[in-house]
Amino acid sequence: MRIIHRTIALSFAVSAAMIPVGASAQALRPDQQAFFGLYKELIETNTTLSSGSCTQAAAQIGARLKAAGFADSDITTFSVPDHPKDGGIVAVLAGSDKKAKPMLLLGHLDVVEAKREDWVRDPFKLVEEDGYYYARGTVDDKAMAAVWADSLIRFKTSGYKPKRTIKLALTCGEETTFAFNGAQWLAANKPDLIAAEFALNEGGGGRYDPSGKPQLLAIQVGEKAAQNYTFETVNPGGHSSQPTPDNAIYELADALQAVRTYEFPIKFTDTTRAFFGATAAAMPGPVGDAINRLLANPEDKAADALISRDKAMHSTLRTTCVATLVNAGHAENALPQRATANVNCRIFPGETVEATFAKLKELAGPKVKVTINQPIRPTAIPPSLDPKIVGPAKAIAAKYFPGLPMLPLMSTGATDGIFFQAIGIPVYGAPGIFVDADLNGIHGLNERIRTRSLYEGRDYLYDLVKAYAG
Repeated sequence: MRIIHRTIALSFAVSAAMIPVGASAQALRPDQQAFFGLYKELIETNTTLSSGSCTQAAAQIGARLKAAGFADSDITTFSVPDHPKDGGIVAVLAGSDKKAKPMLLLGHLDVVEAKREDWVRDPFKLVEEDGYYYARGTVDDKAMAAVWADSLIRFKTSGYKPKRTIKLALTCGEETTFAFNGAQWLAANKPDLIAAEFALNEGGGGRYDPSGKPQLLAIQVGEKAAQNYTFETVNPGGHSSQPTPDNAIYELADALQAVRTYEFPIKFTDTTRAFFGATAAAMPGPVGDAINRLLANPEDKAADALISRDKAMHSTLRTTCVATLVNAGHAENALPQRATANVNCRIFPGETVEATFAKLKELAGPKVKVTINQPIRPTAIPPSLDPKIVGPAKAIAAKYFPGLPMLPLMSTGATDGIFFQAIGIPVYGAPGIFVDADLNGIHGLNERIRTRSLYEGRDYLYDLVKAYAG
């Protein structure tokens, strides 16, 4: 998960109606028990890059789909010879209206690495404690992957006949930039298999306040593109007892300082304009006033300075680049012969990898070599605020989460949805699954999800898919 739920962990307060926390968890319904079995199996199947297998997880999902009545022709499992454990699955539930374009449910099976010695509990054993499920992937992204697979199973076993064909794609490689990526492979090699009018993905969700009350909902409409660049400077070096200003580390440091102090220009999409407009209305006073001034004039430096004190708002306004890795020198008593740094950029929708590269070269200066790292991500294409997408999401939220506002958000991170956007499939991050303000250990230690969030989110997303499918 590159942006899933991170976008909703904003460090500013948004005025929101509150609804009370429900009673303690009740005994699971029979349909919830079946879902829990699928979810538990998926959680306890290690799908890390280092030692896990997405291919195994995909096969397990496939077996459950077949048991529910899906034919072999409805299911495609895939992998490539040089990455046999990084496979995925596509399943299709045919619609009754051949004129209605399909919809796609997208999720990823892989998870971030988790070391047992660092965790309080075994990260690959699902444990329930104090109203939470603990394990790696409980949120990112096996909650959504399990809900999507479970929804297709429920549709099939209940005899539901959607008007619109529903496709499911569960892939591997989302959590890395250097390994085989199933979403990218499908977009490049099987575009007809996953062709759809739109896709639902991670990236949206909801947020609880510190007391556990639902605070707001978010639907992700657009995301940035993640791209890495390498800065490198070389020098003959020499003995450290005779230093000169011509120093590889200093030259690299100067280039990184230039990146640090440069602000990319402010841009707006329809989504971010709507988001900031709603935020300004909810935050009267200096911040709200500054937002309105910036919406009217993106070059208002004073307004930018005030709003950008909040790191989430700052990143939502523009492309950002930051140094994340540095390696320099070869001996403690020698002048450095080489110094390198990784600069990680999150590129605003519509802006290109090449244009960002040109700006970084300008900032780095002639003594520092800048290169674009592989893989090169596609240009982020912002989806529209389509009423046919946003409307049902809000309407069903009013049933499950009455009184909560739903904000359209652009993720400042990136997901695998960018590969499908590049072939003309707009991708939306579906709301419904709530996280706490601390992000529930996603990508970190002791990842967890409230049991209430999982089961309410499952019901919401099931009804949402049905609403879109007709």
